[in-house]
Amino acid sequence: MMAITLPILITTLLCILSTASCGRVIVGAKTEITNVTTNKEVQEIGKFAVEEYNYKQGLSNGGGGEALKFVEVVEAEKQVVSGMKYYLNISAVDHNGVHRMFTSVVVVKPWLQYKKLLHFGPSSTFHQMQHTTM
Repeated sequence: MMAITLPILITTLLCILSTASCGRVIVGAKTEITNVTTNKEVQEIGKFAVEEYNYKQGLSNGGGGEALKFVEVVEAEKQVVSGMKYYLNISAVDHNGVHRMFTSVVVVKPWLQYKKLLHFGPSSTFHQMQHTTM
């Protein structure tokens, strides 16, 4: 029995390792989202991130004009968690009319109608964000 089980175990391990080394999708790994600018879902999540950031900061587009204005998501990655975690690079306009880049992390659980902003900040934190687990 042990003689049959060992080759099966070795074969299974080799298949798993070869799949991982060939660049195939690994469960839980981040994957790039292509055609970001035409992806309506990703653009809506980016808009949500900017609006939620403005809300949490107490900023408004009213008289003060302090709030950021969403332009578009320019890069995005996704990761399967208990839902989907989106890592977004967002273009927005600040209160001075200057285009700036921001990074954001949003978790979406569509079956619960749930969205949560986990991170929003200047793009200088983008590379740092990619190397931390949230």
